[in-house]
Amino acid sequence: MKNYISMIVMALSLALPLQAAAQDISEDRVRELVLETIRENPEIVMEAVAILEARQAEAQAASQAEVLSRERDTLERDPNAPVLGNPEGDVTVVEFFDYNCPYCRRAKPEIEALLAADPDVRLVYREWPILGEGSVFATRAALAAREQGLYEDFHWALMGMSGRAEESSVLRIAEDIGLDIAQLRRDMEAPEIDAHIETSMRLAQALGITGTPSFVVGDALVPGVVDAEQLQTLVTDAREPEQ
Repeated sequence: MKNYISMIVMALSLALPLQAAAQDISEDRVRELVLETIRENPEIVMEAVAILEARQAEAQAASQAEVLSRERDTLERDPNAPVLGNPEGDVTVVEFFDYNCPYCRRAKPEIEALLAADPDVRLVYREWPILGEGSVFATRAALAAREQGLYEDFHWALMGMSGRAEESSVLRIAEDIGLDIAQLRRDMEAPEIDAHIETSMRLAQALGITGTPSFVVGDALVPGVVDAEQLQTLVTDAREPEQ
């Protein structure tokens, strides 16, 4: 509560008349002025909070923009990240996801619709297993399936499954789509898989991503489920500067 009050005091001090701000007054006197202002105009508290929130949002947006610029090549061109859609597409959509995330599963048909409607989209997957051991196992198995050329089939099957992704359910689906289970288990221990997961963690932290799914399209970072129409709008916006 003390920190919250301090934040309000700081925000309200920004709203004080310029004449008062220019005076040589103590911090205690500023607090007295703020409290007097609050008593006379209680609604100003919400205005002060709005000022703080706006400034924090601006700072976050600026930080994200800087990270997107700095990490663009890793986000879009990491050779250790799976690519679906058109590998030579002119716009890249990056998705951070978890196989046990219900919202990621809800996004599956939207992504499929986008890929079907726009043949010039590159879809880069950042596997980000944050929902328990089952998610980690599913991620490692999916990335290992690349060695057998079945990542895409395995990915869609895992996204379309019912119930949680756990070792038994993941291996059952792997067998159903024709994966060699013994090889899959060996390939799951490859250092490239550790590197992919570590990079996903680093990028998500740097971008301030807190949940799945999260999408990066051009200069836009969009958390949560996005329908196909919204995804297409993001793709179009990212494509326009190049036209």
